[in-house]
Amino acid sequence: MIKHIYEELKHHAPFTFFGCITGVVIMFIFQKIPSSVSYNIFYILHPFHVVLSAIATASMYELHKCSKDKRQCNIWILLVIGYVGSIGIATLSDSIIPFVGEILLGLPNRGIHIGFIEAWWLVNPLAVIGVAIAYFRPSTKFPHTGHVLLSTWASLFHIILALGQSIEWYVYIAIFVFIFLAVWLPCCLSDIIFPLLFVKPSSKS
Repeated sequence: MIKHIYEELKHHAPFTFFGCITGVVIMFIFQKIPSSVSYNIFYILHPFHVVLSAIATASMYELHKCSKDKRQCNIWILLVIGYVGSIGIATLSDSIIPFVGEILLGLPNRGIHIGFIEAWWLVNPLAVIGVAIAYFRPSTKFPHTGHVLLSTWASLFHIILALGQSIEWYVYIAIFVFIFLAVWLPCCLSDIIFPLLFVKPSSKS
């Protein structure tokens, strides 16, 4: 498992790095947009991140545990894995880690925006829909790739919400580091590592 985790993190680091570069470019362009616009963009990107994360997380469990014999698949376990893996990790990635970065950088309008609470009527149903999609049409490649980018941009607009001013060039570097950490570790954890914890070693081949 440790070797598998290392290989997955190494494999996804370059793509996450590229996503963070696009994020910093977007931040440079949109840093002065009104906070209400940033808030609305965050609540477009974050829910889509949740649904793709739910698909990827539940699909990983589905493909390793359920695809050969549906009788082995407990739909309630699949639902819990998909929901917790998407909501929990997306909240960590899009909200909590960026908020910690906002505090450390002393950004003036910092605040934490928890999607499954603030927009519970949107985020929670999308997580369930993502699990349902994974049950009937499991797929990991596109959902994982898409949700890494969406997580990058959602984390970014969470930080843009806190800016309230023009920033110095070195702050971009610090924000890049926080976004990279917010996306790289949590996304691999939710999509790959977390669901495989519930699969017996003999089922992972």
